[in-house]
Amino acid sequence: MVLIGLLPLLFGQLMVGALTKLHLGQDAIVALVMAIILGGFINLPVKRIVRDYPVSSHPLTVFGLHGVAPRWDCAHPETVIAVNVGGCIVPSLLALYELVHLDFTDGQVVVALIVAACANIFACYRVARPVAGIGIVMPTLVSPLVASATALLMCPEQAAPIAFIAGVAGPLIGADLLHLKEIEEIAVGMASIGGAGTFDGIVLSGIIAAYLA
Repeated sequence: MVLIGLLPLLFGQLMVGALTKLHLGQDAIVALVMAIILGGFINLPVKRIVRDYPVSSHPLTVFGLHGVAPRWDCAHPETVIAVNVGGCIVPSLLALYELVHLDFTDGQVVVALIVAACANIFACYRVARPVAGIGIVMPTLVSPLVASATALLMCPEQAAPIAFIAGVAGPLIGADLLHLKEIEEIAVGMASIGGAGTFDGIVLSGIIAAYLA
């Protein structure tokens, strides 16, 4: 539990380094880091699916620690599909900000963005899988490696913002939205897009991709 509390602080340095590459001011970086960390505790329900049977969820599942206390399960009569503020909304808004500020007069930038985003969405869609009691899971490093490598190869001058946008789009669209129907069908109490907050695939992918680029 102590390590879980310290992880946001340890990850903060990586976040600052990555956001600096996106040409953001110091005040904006601090505000974004705080918004991602604090927003990670806020889930906004968007849909409720009533079940004929109770479905369970483990409070520590999003951290990969569901085996620590096997009997610590919460039974729910419904599945709640939600959107996490820090794990989904904040990184998505930042990706839109970076998208608006890209130089679209340069054809190389446009092609690099399209290729990187499409490649990462496809990769995330292929490796993501639904797991009962958890939601959609995927290997952590697949998305940032695909996004950063494609951005560096296609447009090294604008690699960081392109990698960040592609890194966010991959897990959000490829892993979550394209598997939304499967999320509705699996037995899970809470299925939150970006639900792991600071350590969700959307945030990790965007930050690590930008850092590597």
